[in-house]
Amino acid sequence: MFEKTEGIILRTQDYGETHKIVTILTPSHGKIGVVARGAKKPKSRMAAITQPFIHGQFLIQTGRSLGTLQQGEVLSSFRAIREDIVKTAYATYLAELTDKLVETNNYDPFLFQQLDQTLTWIAEGKDAEILTIIYELKIYQRAGFAPELQQCVSCGNPEGPYAFSTAEGGYLCPRCRHIDEYAVSLPGNLSRILSMFIPIDIERIGNISIKPENKQLLKKLMEEYYEQYGGYHIKSKKFLDQLDLLK
Repeated sequence: MFEKTEGIILRTQDYGETHKIVTILTPSHGKIGVVARGAKKPKSRMAAITQPFIHGQFLIQTGRSLGTLQQGEVLSSFRAIREDIVKTAYATYLAELTDKLVETNNYDPFLFQQLDQTLTWIAEGKDAEILTIIYELKIYQRAGFAPELQQCVSCGNPEGPYAFSTAEGGYLCPRCRHIDEYAVSLPGNLSRILSMFIPIDIERIGNISIKPENKQLLKKLMEEYYEQYGGYHIKSKKFLDQLDLLK
């Protein structure tokens, strides 16, 4: 049976001497794995369409296990990402995070759209650090371990200011701050901005301006939160951390 589907390539791995196994996130079938025969050959028609984070239209022959990629058409190669090492690092991280946290055949067209738009904004030069935090929170929600950012996780108080508690899994209001002595107070309107990141559609995001020190704080909190609840080692995160050290 042949099926045509849109998709974004998350990962490829060698399969034999000339083939690849390609992991694709699709809006219609979720995450799927297919064999691209001959894709390791430089002159193969499969070589160009089986690169990481290619957004394409794919014709797949389905089977009992892995399907076979018959042909594909590139809709977007995200060339601006491929030509920039920093943008490539963020895109690689987002693809790996998605691959780790999305179960095979898990149907989620909204998450597909959010990943596609995040890569589009990164390619167009928008703040990759902020976009990554927003996408992280969205995929954490899809995976079932997002922090509570709309109210106090202890008493339900909807009014800030808040402190972020990794141990408690979200915001603590001033009355409940004592529950976690390591909770981090969020300066100014940062807690309100962070609370918008899960519900907002990435397609609607304009230019979000956050002070560099506040961005670093949010990145640190998200890293600690994932280490506590994520469960999967993300190899590409190490390179992002090295880029931060070079700034």
